[in-house]
Amino acid sequence: MSSAVSHQPDGRPRGRGLGLPFPGEPGPANALTDVAGVEVGAVTLVRGDGPLAVGQGPVRTGVTAILPRGRSGVAVPVFAGIHSLNGNGEMTGSHWIAESGRCEGPITLTNTHSVGRARDASVRWLVERAGIGALADAWGLPVAAETYDGYLNDINGFHVTEDDAMAAIDGASPGFPPLGNRGGGTGMICYRFKGGNGTASRVAEAAGRRWTLGVFVQANFGQRDLFSPLGVPAGRLLDVPLPGPKTPKPASDGSIIALVATDAPLLPHQCARLARRVSLGLARTGSIAANGSGDIFLAFSTANAEALAAGPDVPQRLDFLPDAALDPLFEATVQATEEAIVEAMLAADTMTGADGRTVHALPHGPLVDLMRRFGRI
Repeated sequence: MSSAVSHQPDGRPRGRGLGLPFPGEPGPANALTDVAGVEVGAVTLVRGDGPLAVGQGPVRTGVTAILPRGRSGVAVPVFAGIHSLNGNGEMTGSHWIAESGRCEGPITLTNTHSVGRARDASVRWLVERAGIGALADAWGLPVAAETYDGYLNDINGFHVTEDDAMAAIDGASPGFPPLGNRGGGTGMICYRFKGGNGTASRVAEAAGRRWTLGVFVQANFGQRDLFSPLGVPAGRLLDVPLPGPKTPKPASDGSIIALVATDAPLLPHQCARLARRVSLGLARTGSIAANGSGDIFLAFSTANAEALAAGPDVPQRLDFLPDAALDPLFEATVQATEEAIVEAMLAADTMTGADGRTVHALPHGPLVDLMRRFGRI
């Protein structure tokens, strides 16, 4: 097991470092960035303490940026597909993905009331950094998605700026992604423990070759009593205070955005099929896709770059896997989603935010003890 699979760069243990027996073979870093070319960056905003003063803070938020082909390949779209398990949320650009089967430009994740600024920043970045402003007919419909962080954060203060989102895109790299209380995940809550960013990857064999698939989540959903990683009823048995009692009470349903990346050559409808399998990974952790939860997923393939970069008048030839060969990738998606959600919780720290509200982290030691009790370790 590589050090990145078992521990974060700062030395804190990940799930596998704690001995949690997640199924499947992870990639070298057990991360979205195991898919070659994918880059991730983040800007984290943490300022102030005490009573909520709209427009001033406390601030507990941020923005995460994902470049499917990295900065050097930002002009080349990827084949993509989407799935909305429950639509109480926002993902801009989704109509164009459904229509064209393509995702273009940076993908940004932030809080609910900053999604417009993040989307606009992606367009501005494409104009100012990627050079599309020099093209008279240039346009963009980038993806920006959100979950709600208003329990800990001054969400109506609009603290995420276009410059913050631009900086997150500028800072994207192929290194280990920012987990837990960072970027768009800064103020998020998962199963009423501290949530945020999580990631995992799998290596799967399909059609005689080995492919890499990675999942990245911004996790902000779930009822405490339903949390059941690896089939263990941890939410009911762990003695950890619930958020509160200070009002407003945090929503128990919340939202999750999940991104699936793979280097396997997939067509758009196959990407959409992967995105649907994220739902099964959520269910493994205990999600019921509650009424107020925005559960929206995007899957993309980094293959076929040459064909997708070709001009409109050039015949294009594509590689793609047969539909009958996709089962290993379906399984990889389900496995990596479950692990990514737990990773988001394990990486997060206890946070106190607006009006002194505190959300406690998922405790490592008691979780390991519980896993031993149920025979998982």
